[in-house]
Order: sequence, then C-alpha cells, then structure tokens
Amino acid sequence: MLLLSPGAFLALVLLAGAAEAAEPPLHPHCAAKPRIDLVADSMEQAPEVCVSPDEPTTLVFDSHLAPRAVEFQPEGRLADWAQGQEDRSVLVIPKENYLPGERIKVTVRFADGAAPASASFWLVGHAARGARRVEVFRQPHPADALKKEATEAQAEARQCQEDKARLLVERKEPGGLMGAAWLERRGAVVSKDIWLDLNHHPANALWTERARSYSHEGRLAVRLGLSNPGTESWRAEGAVLKDTTGAEIALSVWQELAVDSGTTGLVVVGAEKPADQLSCPCTLKLWEEQGPRTVTVGNVTFPVSQKAGP
Repeated sequence: MLLLSPGAFLALVLLAGAAEAAEPPLHPHCAAKPRIDLVADSMEQAPEVCVSPDEPTTLVFDSHLAPRAVEFQPEGRLADWAQGQEDRSVLVIPKENYLPGERIKVTVRFADGAAPASASFWLVGHAARGARRVEVFRQPHPADALKKEATEAQAEARQCQEDKARLLVERKEPGGLMGAAWLERRGAVVSKDIWLDLNHHPANALWTERARSYSHEGRLAVRLGLSNPGTESWRAEGAVLKDTTGAEIALSVWQELAVDSGTTGLVVVGAEKPADQLSCPCTLKLWEEQGPRTVTVGNVTFPVSQKAGP
C-alpha cells in the first residue's frame, strides 16, 4: 500500500479547489517542551515554556518546592496560579489577553537547599501551542531511566530513517491530477461540505466563507475559504483539532498566499489520523504567524472513508 506524508495528502485535497500544492511550511517559533533538565551551577539561559491565553500549564518538579517560594516578573499577567499539593508543582493560567511572544519570568526555590537551589523559566505566549504539562528534573536520573531514554532515542532515529525512505519513494510517484488518479487506485478520497454546520467563534479574525472536510485511509484534512475583513494580511502558521473528549492533534498547514485585506484565500490543514478515531464533532483552531489573530470553528465532522477498486 502506498504511504503518504501529510503534505502529499494535503496536495490531493487542493486538487478539489486549487490548481497547485506544496509541502507545508515549518514555523518552529515555540515548542511545547514536555521536559526540562536543570543543571547545577549552570549559566545557561532560563528555559522557555510555551503557554496559551486562558489555558492551564503545569510545571511538575522531582523535588519539593519551598512554601510560598514562587515569584513572577512582571506581576498581574496571570489569571490565576497555584502551588500544588506536597509542593511539587506550579499551575499557571495566563490571562485571556496574553499576547503571542509576551514573556513572564517565573522563579521557584527548592526546599532542600541542594544545587541548584532555585530555577527560573520564561512563560512565552503562543496563540494555541501552550504546553499542558512540563516535567522539570533537578536530580540525576537513575541508570534504568537513562537506558530507557537511550532506547527511545534509537527508536526515534529509526523512525526518521523510515520516514526519509518513504519520502524518497513518494517523490517517484506522479504528481498533480495523475497523482490523484494514482492515489485513488487503493482507496477513494471522500469529502463533504461542512460549512452550513459550522459554529463560528465571535472573536475570529477572518470569516469562513466555505469549508469542506476529507478522509482517506487513515488521514483527514479540511479546506477552508477565508475572507479577511481586517486591514492587515493573514497567513496561518499552525492548527490544532480538538474532539469532544479534549484530545488534541496538531495539523500540518498549507497556504499558497497570505489572505490580504478585503480578499478571500484558501487554507488546507490535515494529519495522518483516522477520522473515526476522533470523537467528533471537533473544534478546529488556526493561528497566524507572529500575531494574536486566530480562527476557531466548531462542529467539524469528517466523512467515512471508503474503499475503491484498482
């Protein structure tokens, strides 16, 4: 069976509404790191933790914190925060108007006096890619933990090699309309118009003029027609899809041109995820490059993928 990257599947979706497609761009401006390792007497810059407006982020430590030993600079930009039970965690919730790129420095002190005696972190604003849980390790890891990490790193390296080989194979397959015909030899791409069913967030920066969802053999995509009533152009940087259970998946994004003021443009998002594994209707959120303007639509559903003949 032919394996397709998210970029290849998004290109097929664009054939239904646009002339050409390309690989989705990468914008690694802010990473939601799940783990931070502290080093005693380190002079390194304070680690950055990605946070989103009005969304909780929890820092979990492997050592006890001193009571009431958490400081924020500047103050007043958090909607709420709390030091967890047994003084092993700190939960922060930025205010709803916390801006992308905005930074708060949080400093904690540990209870045992060992090195490092304190640690600082930057809470960096991002429209949607905030970390939900970050584990902070201060003590040396035991040998079995290091062995597990080495095994996981080797598995990740093997996966990268497999992905590279798969991409090289895909480059030999036909593109454009011939690629669509080649793809449908094994499984039909099914789609449906979802625009009339969507719920639109009142704070959306752009208006959704049309929308169509797609499914194909363990992959999903959505194509949106967005009009820009603002005065500045808009280009999507990233997107997430959240189902009714709260599970989120990151989506690849393709957009040929920025949507200029007073114009309409196409944005396609997708992922290698079977649509039937999501508890939809789902909520789709897109955010722009280096800015606070987002687009959120609810009640997103996907058609059931079908099999086709050779």
